[in-house]
Amino acid sequence: MRVTFGALYIKQKLGLTDEETVHQIRENASIQYFLGFAGYVAKAPFDPSMMVHFRKRFSDDDIRRINELVVQRGKDMLLKALA
Repeated sequence: MRVTFGALYIKQKLGLTDEETVHQIRENASIQYFLGFAGYVAKAPFDPSMMVHFRKRFSDDDIRRINELVVQRGKDMLLKALA
């Protein structure tokens, strides 16, 4: 689930195609870390055609709502740490 949502989030935030999204995941250790990979993996984690199946699981509205929740939780954690 984390890789599925994360790949869609990356695609949307960076304005990438399905192929570009998979390429960025394969090439970028920071993105792999964000997606929960245990370590850097040099091969593509999935075929770009899988993005179609991922989109069926999460609509754009779902991604926006989840992003809003993540941002709010981050703000709450920051405020708690500063208190």
